[in-house]
Order: sequence, then C-alpha cells, then structure tokens
Amino acid sequence: MSEIDVEVLGLFQEEEFETAMDELDNPKTDGWELFVSTGDVTIYRQYDEASGLYHYKTWGQVTTVPPEVCSKVYVDFEYRKKWDNYCKILETKMCEGKKLLYWQLDFPFPMSNRDYVFGQEFRILEKDGRKHWIVLAKSMSSPSLSERSGVVRVDRYMQSAVMCTNGKGGTKAFIRYFDNPGGNIPKWFLNWAAKTAVPHFLKQMTKACEGYEDYKKQKEKEGSS
Repeated sequence: MSEIDVEVLGLFQEEEFETAMDELDNPKTDGWELFVSTGDVTIYRQYDEASGLYHYKTWGQVTTVPPEVCSKVYVDFEYRKKWDNYCKILETKMCEGKKLLYWQLDFPFPMSNRDYVFGQEFRILEKDGRKHWIVLAKSMSSPSLSERSGVVRVDRYMQSAVMCTNGKGGTKAFIRYFDNPGGNIPKWFLNWAAKTAVPHFLKQMTKACEGYEDYKKQKEKEGSS
C-alpha cells in the first residue's frame, strides 16, 4: 500500500478518494457559506438540519514542508500525542479482526472529554502529474470499545484530508470534517472552536512537520540505546 501504516477496512469506495482529491483544486462551494478567510486558511460551512450543527470545508497551506512529510505526520499517531495539546489518548485497537482507532480529546472544564472510535484509510493517487496523499476517516462502533465513564462518545464523525505540493516546496491541503460532540455544549463555544480550531491545528501541524525529522532521529537514538 505505502510506507504509511493505515489499515484498509473497505470503508470507502475508490470514487470517494477521487472526489476528495478533485476538491483540492476545484472547490465545490455551492450551498456553502464563507465562514472564515484569514491568511492561508479559508473555511466554508453548511448547516446540517438533523443535528443543528455544521459541516466544514477548509483549504489551507503548510508553506515550509512538502506533502510527503505532512502526510506522514498526519497519520503518525505516536507523534500526534506529543504535539497536539488536546490529544489525551490516540491508539490503535484490534476489534473484531479490524484495526480501529480510539481517540480521546481534552475538553476545557467543566465540559466532559470526548472520545471517538473510527476507521481510517489512506491512498496515494496521481492527477495531472502530481501525487495526492488522501486520508479518509469515519466513526465506527465496536463492542470491544464501550463508552467510558465521564467521557462523551462522539458517534457521528467524518473527516477527509488531501495533501499535494503547492509547487513551491510546501503543501496545500483540503480538509472536510463533521462531528457531533453531543452533550450540552454552548453554541458560542462551538462557533469559537470552529473558527479557531482548524487554523490553530494547521499552525501546530506546521511546527510538528518542521520538527518531524528531529523527532525520528531522537526516537531511533532511544531505540538503539
């Protein structure tokens, strides 16, 4: 498949990867409203009547790091726990013969933490002579991963991420995402999180990408000692 170890679960059709890839260069925003446009980040949103929440589409850039590195950082779960301040737990679990991901996020007091159980798949596709690194994810359920006391389970979650070169040694990216965090979260907090979370995540990820080679060297040194 690739040097990136992401389990192939058969969750997604090939056309879903192609659709995500196409939207990186050809944004589809009919029926979506512009939500945020700042610096290298543009966010659109679309209202979801069933939940009263929004789906989001984001276009942005990591100008200092190529997509080969960004894609590895995106799915390196051990490294994610070191640079993502909100990530309390992120680990793979074998459930009914499939490798799923368990992810728990720290929420600010007095709100309860949220956790996710999801499957994730990865592809490298080529279009117009350029490689595209694509990661799709969505929530799943498993009797092996029951809900934890004091933590709210997010049972409706999806995310797609596409990365390719920006032609200048960096990465341009498209992310589409939705989750329903459940519980009684104030709308002002959800709006604040939506406006700030992705730009903040891209800044964090840029810094993480820039430090990835040093992290790997340190890990190799610790492994050989």
